Amino acid sequence: MISVVGHTAIDHLFRVPNLPGRHNSTYIVDHQVYFGGGAANIAAGIAMLGEKCRLISSVGSDFPGSDYDRWLRDLGVEQDFAVVKGARTATAYVFTDDAGDQETFFEWGASAAFSRAEAPALDFVHMATADPDFNVRVAQKSKFASFDPGQDLLRYSPEQLEIILANIDILFSNNHEMDRMCDMLGLERDALVDSVPMVVTTRGAEGSVLCMDCEEFRVPAVRVDAVDPTGAGDGYRAGFLTAFRKGYAPLDCCRAGAVVSSFVVEKVGTQTNLPDWDRMLERYRKVFGEPGEIIV
Repeated sequence: MISVVGHTAIDHLFRVPNLPGRHNSTYIVDHQVYFGGGAANIAAGIAMLGEKCRLISSVGSDFPGSDYDRWLRDLGVEQDFAVVKGARTATAYVFTDDAGDQETFFEWGASAAFSRAEAPALDFVHMATADPDFNVRVAQKSKFASFDPGQDLLRYSPEQLEIILANIDILFSNNHEMDRMCDMLGLERDALVDSVPMVVTTRGAEGSVLCMDCEEFRVPAVRVDAVDPTGAGDGYRAGFLTAFRKGYAPLDCCRAGAVVSSFVVEKVGTQTNLPDWDRMLERYRKVFGEPGEIIV
């Protein structure tokens, strides 16, 4: 069982010709509404890949019985939800321009309840975007933990980051988040990387980098006709964690993450084109060859 902690959200995805910048405006070309939230995206991806998954999240009174509720149940995601009466489920407003650049505005809504929630003790947990203090307590109580600060990084204090980094086994981030963490902690990148047993840094079209045991391994992105980058990182984490839980070597897990991510970007919506394990493995073999044997 993989537990995932963090946001369940409704995604409002907008296409604009350009991101206008401060004191300027633009027009909206397209507006679609999809299921989202970093933790829920990862949990849905894991469940679609066939691994048992528990989603620990906070939702509003608008969620029970909704299409999103039924979708997660149909996938087999075990819901460990706090339902906050009178609150709306968290909502993300994501604007993507013709160059693929994005800006996101996030309404926490019911997710604000994380700060008051009791942190569970978990055997295998991924901490996605969520309340910093809650994630700190989860990290301290869990046996095996991975962490992805995501767009909530700005809410963390240096002290909270230090505690989490001292209690996790895998750190996921993109290049921007890695640089921001280094600035917050006053560390060079090498020092931050050396403080965690395994670090995975995604670099968009440039692929990803795995750092462990003082070595660095580069994994190329899987080339597809990308339609929308939203959720690519969540797909990567779902693929990686599922393969890792199955016992594959970390480098093969990165490749599985890259493959799942390639499916996500082929359609608009973070959960609209998630592959099952067989579909993922078929593309994996075409790009990377046969994965290595399970090691545990």
